[in-house]
Amino acid sequence: MNPEYSSIDTRLIHAGEPHPRIMGAITLPVFQSSTFEYQGGGSYKDIHYIRLNNTPNHNALHAKLAALENAEAALVTASGMAAISTALLSVLSSGDHLLVQNCLYGGTLNLIINNFSALGIEYDFIDGDDPDSWPALLRPATRAIYVETMTNPLLQVTDLEKTAAFARRHGLISLVDNTFATPINFRPPEWGFDLSLHSATKYLNGHSDIVGGAVIGRADLVDAALEKLNILGGAMDPHTCFLLQRGMKTLALRVRRQNATGLDIARYLESHPAVSAVNYPGLETHPRHERAARLFEGSGGMISFEPRGGREAADRFLERVRLAAVAPSLGGVETLVTRPAATSHASISPEERRRAGIPESLVRISVGIEDAGDLIADFGNALS
Repeated sequence: MNPEYSSIDTRLIHAGEPHPRIMGAITLPVFQSSTFEYQGGGSYKDIHYIRLNNTPNHNALHAKLAALENAEAALVTASGMAAISTALLSVLSSGDHLLVQNCLYGGTLNLIINNFSALGIEYDFIDGDDPDSWPALLRPATRAIYVETMTNPLLQVTDLEKTAAFARRHGLISLVDNTFATPINFRPPEWGFDLSLHSATKYLNGHSDIVGGAVIGRADLVDAALEKLNILGGAMDPHTCFLLQRGMKTLALRVRRQNATGLDIARYLESHPAVSAVNYPGLETHPRHERAARLFEGSGGMISFEPRGGREAADRFLERVRLAAVAPSLGGVETLVTRPAATSHASISPEERRRAGIPESLVRISVGIEDAGDLIADFGNALS
């Protein structure tokens, strides 16, 4: 690593940027060209083409993302689900077996529950909080283990140290969705994970105006994911690359603000008589608060809670908020609220949601960068 880039704040601005600058441009231009002149080399990798994810805009992002998490390599994709599906399909094939955390983002669960059987890939759900139960689920065909840093939407914190150690001990590939934590709060390669996955749509970009994904980690595994992505065609277009590169430069400023505001809001909700439960790792009452404090540099901007009164109360809350927008997705500068059973986890059955512990009344908050007092007042009015 360049010693000038020892701070993640500096890496966000300077890592991956072209040196010397192109025509003196401070900002990397958009290379809006699908095709590039052939420069020789004799390898398929020497062809530069948007679908092959190797234009100047792609390459700058790959270097910056790898530097952010102190990883060997990185890759951007057309969406977060493109990153997740490509990574999983690059390490698993027909006849293989996956260990997967039992509460995940709905799109990931949909991929595994409704599609893996047709591909001949088997899986078992694991309790991320009970590593002692994992060895009993191992099979000769087990190839990988998949978890989230903070689960969507219950904000559980699995034993990430033991996850990486378990994978190494049994020769498995460890994958973790690090979207909620971001590289500011947690960097999986530093803790021994093989691959770190992101929906770049969310915090990495931070402005609710692109869709993208990222795969970060071991160079050989990122190369395998790139080969799979090139076949599947899930490339990020150059202008989206430009917007993501620009958005990432404010990541540290945004996330640290969201860490602080998230804790303020979680404490307010926990004390409110109309709220029965709050899920936020920064709260001392969170069952894995000590673990989260040890692992993470901040508890993030994602909160979920259950209002007293069930689904009707949740719907009334969503109808009454004014400053926060009722919308799916997360990680932007504006605060968003949603009911996961109707949005992020609507693609799985009610039975699967119950198995994952996601009630119909659960409300998820993605904290933006607005004033904490204004947001608390908005939520207070909606709850009253």
